[in-house]
Amino acid sequence: MAKIKLTKNELKVQKDALKMYRRYLPTLTLKKQQLQAEIRTIEAKAKAVRAEKEALEKGFHSWIAVFCEKEAFPEGVITVSNIRKGMGNIAGVAIPTFDGADFSRGDYDLYETPLWVDIAANHMEKAMSLDLEAEVLDEQVRLLEAELRSTSQRVNLFEKVKIPETEENIKKISIYMADQQVNAVVRSKISKRKVAIRNAAASESEVYSL
Repeated sequence: MAKIKLTKNELKVQKDALKMYRRYLPTLTLKKQQLQAEIRTIEAKAKAVRAEKEALEKGFHSWIAVFCEKEAFPEGVITVSNIRKGMGNIAGVAIPTFDGADFSRGDYDLYETPLWVDIAANHMEKAMSLDLEAEVLDEQVRLLEAELRSTSQRVNLFEKVKIPETEENIKKISIYMADQQVNAVVRSKISKRKVAIRNAAASESEVYSL
């Protein structure tokens, strides 16, 4: 704990600081709770997106396997040409949002290429799009978790360090000032008593001199 001045001005500084900590703590606590809730929501959404991709692939696997036994799926048919992202804001944190993806198809003869290749390519685009969406959701979680750690540290700092420390400083200064006030009253009484004794002695001396 840093050394503090035991003065009236320092007491005001400490009281103002305590008021500020108590005013901001509920806001920080609310932000912490909001971040925790948002992270859980996004994690659940990412899990659902991956489950959708898995179900998509599972339902398509047996169908595509029949054709792939006869002819291999052409390489380089699908490539991601653009990932469309926007920007969102959660609890003051800027996060990326997934707005979709654009795909390019490789050159192949539409007349000589089996129809199932186009169907499989569409399937692959959907699966890749779900993958990309899950990655963006993961990035959202990463950014929110970083903010959550920072917010949690500030909440702990206020709750466990700053507020108890400031309360202790106020108590220490108040006790010191109260003691000083008592001492001042005692000194004043002693001084008055001494003056009274001197006055009494002076009066008695005058009487004797008469």
